[in-house]
Order: sequence, then C-alpha cells, then structure tokens
Amino acid sequence: MRLANPVMTASGTAGLGTELGAYFDVSSLGAVVVKSLAPFEWPGNPAPRLAPVPGGMVNAVGLQGPGVEAWLRGGMIELIEAGATVVASLWGRTIEEYRRGAEMLAGAPAEVVAVEINLSCPNLDKQIIAHDAQMSAEVIAASQVCGRPVWAKLSPNTDRLVEIARSVTAAGAEAVTLVNTVQARTLDGVAPALANGSGGLSGRCIHPIAVRAVHDVAAAIPEISIIGVGGVTGGAEAAELLAAGADAVQVGTATFADPRAPLRVLRDLERWARQHHIPRLADIGLLG
Repeated sequence: MRLANPVMTASGTAGLGTELGAYFDVSSLGAVVVKSLAPFEWPGNPAPRLAPVPGGMVNAVGLQGPGVEAWLRGGMIELIEAGATVVASLWGRTIEEYRRGAEMLAGAPAEVVAVEINLSCPNLDKQIIAHDAQMSAEVIAASQVCGRPVWAKLSPNTDRLVEIARSVTAAGAEAVTLVNTVQARTLDGVAPALANGSGGLSGRCIHPIAVRAVHDVAAAIPEISIIGVGGVTGGAEAAELLAAGADAVQVGTATFADPRAPLRVLRDLERWARQHHIPRLADIGLLG
C-alpha cells in the first residue's frame, strides 16, 4: 500500500475521530491511526492514569474505549468525512477476541486502509502477547479476516524482537510497528504515581530505543516493512527512524504537548530532506 506521505499519528494519542481537526487538516497526514479498540466497550484503568517524567510520560490508561461497533458508527465516519486516510487499531485478550474485532472491521469502507494489531500494550495485565512469537503469529493469522493489510505493533520489552517480527511477517503481517511503550514505574514521593502501579513510558526519552529496534529488525529482515514510532518530536527524529530502516513514522506523545505536532513533524521532515538534497522522502532510508 502507498500513503501520501510517511507521517502518521500514533495509536492512543489522537483520539478516535477528528479530535485533532481543530488544529490542522487531518487529511494532510499519511494516515490517522486511531486509539486501540476491542470488540467490546472497555473502561480502562482507574485514575490517576498519567504521570509526567523527564523527557516523556508514563501512562496506564488501560485501553479505555467504546468498542469497534461504536467507532464504526462515530469516529470513523468523522475521519472519512474529513478526508483522512484511516488506520484502525485493534486489541484483545485472546485470539478469538482479536478475530471477532477483525471481523467487525471487515465491512469498513476503503478509507480504512489497514488495521494495526496492538500486541504489546504493557499496562493492561501481566501477559504481553508480543513477548510470545507463536501467540503473536496466531493473533496476526486470525486478524486477516479484516480483509485489508494488517500491521503488528510490537514491544521493545523483549530480547526476542527480531524473532517475533519474523513470526508475525510469516503469519501475514504486511508491516511491523516499532515500538510500543517501554515498561516503567514512577513514584509520587514513596507511593506509586499511577493507580495501576506501573505503565508504559513514552516520549523523547525512548527515541534511541525505537531507533535501535528499527535498525535491528531492518538489518535482520531487509524485506520487512517497518513503521517507526517512539519519541518523534521533530523532523530530524523522524528522519533518524527512516534512515534506520523505517518506511514511515508515527507521532504520539508529542501531540499531548502540541496538538499540531504530527503536521509540524511532516513539515520539518520536508525541510530536512531539502537541506540534505533528498528529492523524495522515500529516499531517506537509503542513507542507512
């Protein structure tokens, strides 16, 4: 599949519809990746669920959402009417739940160009599917019923990342999204800052981890398609992920500080490419 440009929002940071439309034209991005949805409504974790830390934040939102069916009737329609290219994000607790959610998305219109399978949220429970190569592959295989390209969002919290990337690709994933948040814990004095105790670290501080993950997977599996995400706040960081081997990037936590961040990153990346005499953004990866 082809996108108009390589900059997207990151799941969980741009809402479920046109929340960012008050700040920029959402159709100007390569795609809007919405918050992860289950095939059912889910309340998420108790508050407090966010804690700022130097260079980022730790979150334990717990995948709160209205469910796939509600999104199909609401946020999806808003995005399509705004001219956006849309990527749905899907999560579940079992293979069957992923399959059920993917079946619900099978009837979505063509503007929903892909489904990103969230295998790796670290703040729901102790089991992270993306730490198990076989289970990850089974989820990706089950999710093919959505009838469109499937991307596997993987975890940096494992030393088996390359093995798992291979397994999901063999199971039918057309791309891997690298990376989800890093498992973390922060305190407010002597007590946990989050009601959940621990959560996922995101922001500028995890950018080198994302670059390492993209590089390692791209070097080991040159034919794989990669979406890089983690700590992108400007064009130079986006270019770094592309040079490491990514085909596209996502902008996440930076959006909380500046809702215009995804568009700003795209414009910064275009300026960066001109300064380095690179005529096409798709050519940045050749620097690696």
